[in-house]
Amino acid sequence: MVNFTILAGGFSVPGFISTYVFNNETNSLSIAAQSLSGDNPSWIALHPEDPNVLYSVNEIQTIGNLQSFTINNDTSLSLIDTVSTQGVGPTFTNPLSTGEVSAMNFGSPNCSFISTDPNDPLQFIATNSSGVAFPIPEGGKSNPHMSLEYNDEVLVADLGADKIWRIGKNDTSGNGSFSVQGQIDRDPGSGPRRLAIYNDILFVVSETASTLTAQRIPAGPNGTTSSLLANISTFPADALPGSKFAAAELLISTPTERFPNPLIYVSNRNIGSTIDPKGDTIAIFEFVNGTTLTLSTPEFNNTVTNAKRMKRVSRSSTLRRNNISSESSTSNSEGAGYYGILGYAK
Repeated sequence: MVNFTILAGGFSVPGFISTYVFNNETNSLSIAAQSLSGDNPSWIALHPEDPNVLYSVNEIQTIGNLQSFTINNDTSLSLIDTVSTQGVGPTFTNPLSTGEVSAMNFGSPNCSFISTDPNDPLQFIATNSSGVAFPIPEGGKSNPHMSLEYNDEVLVADLGADKIWRIGKNDTSGNGSFSVQGQIDRDPGSGPRRLAIYNDILFVVSETASTLTAQRIPAGPNGTTSSLLANISTFPADALPGSKFAAAELLISTPTERFPNPLIYVSNRNIGSTIDPKGDTIAIFEFVNGTTLTLSTPEFNNTVTNAKRMKRVSRSSTLRRNNISSESSTSNSEGAGYYGILGYAK
């Protein structure tokens, strides 16, 4: 028997982050703790080196916050520090190798890179932090949604501007403030939302277009385009007539002996007025990276190449929409929409 600990943020006022335990023998999910946080802790991220440090944004439709927590021995959380993100409705955070923690302010055209104490990653240093304002296209908008560190730059998916901004530090020594140094253009109206990189291939999930694409990363710092290696819809094939879906999250698995090629998981939110009773979906793709990039139907060690170079592995799985429940859940958790979820090994 193996117990997996899961930390889940979400949308709730007052805010809390829940600790769940999943038992793989009984396939049961039980709640272990609910820890107070700021309102709407919609995205959470672990520190890359200290597994007892957790960061969270408060997605507030005024000025949002970034918070730090320590994870206790019983997997409950203790709030340590809070700092403003200097923007509206932050949707994403992740710690950088340079010591800052990012905060993407979806409701305003800017983001923050907030410094932490070099000797204590739980303590923020707001006076030594950097903000970045994004250009707003004429007649358009800017909605930065996530950040991804890659080598010496940070890529930011801007859902509103249809850009992936390339951000770097102004000082070549690695010190100093951040600024936009280039961009990767996306199709107008596609709405890039989530990014992942595998073997120097950039995968992009676009919310509005409901697509998954793959491309080699243009040369930095200001390369703007490169040909798409793959482009496929994430829209469920068995969706109800008139239903609307929006691509959301992106996860690339670690290869195993049974599945030597990484699997790509893309969630799709069922939005709009036509609600499918099956709920949201997860589309699963396979990525084969040899001399060419191919996404295909897996037959274990055999590969069936597809002309589009992307193909579904299996029929989309269904999820219960915003509903994680267990017999031991308290009434405080009812109605909370869970969003930022991660596994945690104590």
